Formats: sequence, C-alpha cells, structure tokens
Amino acid sequence: MYAVGNGTPGGEWMRITMENIEEILLEEGLAEDGLQELKSWLFKENIRIMTASAELAEQREKFELEKDQFKEEMKNLNRKMSAEQSRIRKDNQLVDERLEIIKDGFRKLDMDRRRLDKEWARLAAEKEFLEERGLYDSYPETSVFFHGVKNLLTLKKRYKDLTKIFHPDNVAGDTEVIQRINREYDRLKREYETFKQA
Repeated sequence: MYAVGNGTPGGEWMRITMENIEEILLEEGLAEDGLQELKSWLFKENIRIMTASAELAEQREKFELEKDQFKEEMKNLNRKMSAEQSRIRKDNQLVDERLEIIKDGFRKLDMDRRRLDKEWARLAAEKEFLEERGLYDSYPETSVFFHGVKNLLTLKKRYKDLTKIFHPDNVAGDTEVIQRINREYDRLKREYETFKQA
C-alpha cells in the first residue's frame, strides 16, 4: 500500500492499493501497454522485495543462531577460565606450602650442620688431647674383627671377608689395618691349630 499526497492541511492523501492502481493510471492517461509494463515492473519489484525480505529474515535467523553460539562459547570459556584460575591458585598455594617445607628443611639442616660442627670441634679437641698424652690409637683393636669366631673354618671365612674389605687396593683399604688383621689371624690360627692337635 502506498500513500500519495502533499501532506499539507489542504492536501489530499490517497491510499494506493493494487485494486485501485489501474483506475489511477487510467485517470492519468496511461495506455494499456504502459499499464502492463508498470504491472510487470511492480511484480518484479515485489518479488525482489520478497526475496530481499526472505534473505534478510534468513540472515537475521543466522545472526541469532551465531549470537546464541557465541553466548554459549563465552559461557564455556568463562567456565574454563574460572576453572583454570582456580587450578592456578591451588598450584600457587601448593608451591608456597612446598617452599615453606623446603625453607624449614634448610633451617633444620643448618641447625644440624652447626651442631655437627660443634661436635666435630669437640671430638677434634679430644683427639688432640689424647694424642698429646699418647693415649689415642687411630686403628681399632683387631680382635673386634674376629669377635664371635669359634672354629678354624669360621676364622678362615672371616679373614677372607676382611681382606676383601680392607685390602689396600680397595677404596676402604688400609695397609696398617690389613697388617693388624694378618697378625691377629695368624695368632688365632695358631691357637686353633694348637687346640686341634691337643
């Protein structure tokens, strides 16, 4: 529907519809061919407008669908971001707790180190005192190595094990200790052999 007129108070408004368009055109002196041409143009224009309107409705529907998808994606991203922030806060808290444990461990280690340094200094002073008086022997009593040996077979096995441990070619080896072990072994071996012969 169309409105024609000048819109002034004295002007006349007239509604144009498809029914009265022929009358208006005939009144203005258009011929039948012009009328057909105008009808064809109006029909084409009407189809173009309907097609554009359908495309516009389709685009609006597509836009609404995209808008809904965007809202859903934003909700998902916000949930993920919130979960990630929560995880990061928990991780930071865990790191802080572990850092406190490590700091506490270092404090305890430092206290232990100081205590051991004092003990080491005390033992060094005691060793020096005993050495000055000739009471300190840096090598253990070798009879301790053969403690609990009751027969010759056990003596030989213990001797073999001790030579593996204290042989000078080994890391824990010591020439003085192995010589003392050899002397003690020879002494005990003679005792067992003498006891066996008697």
